Amino acid sequence: MSILLSMVVLLVAARGLDWHAWLADKTRQHLCFGAAIALVPLWMLQAGVKEGLEIHFLGLTTLALMLGWRLSQLTALLSLLLVTLFGVESWSDFGINLLLGVILPLAVSYFVFLLSYSYLYRHLFVYIFVAGFFNGALAIAAKTLAFAGYLTWSGQYAWPTVLDNYVSILPLLLFPEALLNGMAITLLVVFRPQWVRTFYDRDYLNNK
Repeated sequence: MSILLSMVVLLVAARGLDWHAWLADKTRQHLCFGAAIALVPLWMLQAGVKEGLEIHFLGLTTLALMLGWRLSQLTALLSLLLVTLFGVESWSDFGINLLLGVILPLAVSYFVFLLSYSYLYRHLFVYIFVAGFFNGALAIAAKTLAFAGYLTWSGQYAWPTVLDNYVSILPLLLFPEALLNGMAITLLVVFRPQWVRTFYDRDYLNNK
């Protein structure tokens, strides 16, 4: 079921892309493939007490802000394929990893960006701290809690085990994940704003 839901989301994302424009833009292509490769070592650095309860940083908020919702889904799919091919994740868990570990945090990240863009003052620091920093913490929280629910519902572990060995680690992940994405977005909008699809100079830099 998870793989079917994931495929539906990815098909919707792929159908909405302007593939002719993407194929004609070499810089955009290099950015996508480079971002996909950059996520691989980040996801391979995992830690955990029990098998199946490993944790790692995501970096997906930065990806969503850089590429937009549709293209970030396909780019992260490539990262997950590589991580699974390298044996870090199992193929049997590919569907659930894709749905809860990629699609969900990307959706949360882009939704929070849309909320901040629509309802908050459009300023550089609002973009960095809300859409980048705070958003990163929300994304990893959503992913961790969703996986905790799935692991309990599927019967792989009892809730007390998941709580003690997985959910309890979440507070230690929130600030580093937020800092990782906040710093990445800060560097990008300062030195390579043209790489960040969701950053608009006219909105975030021209406000008085």
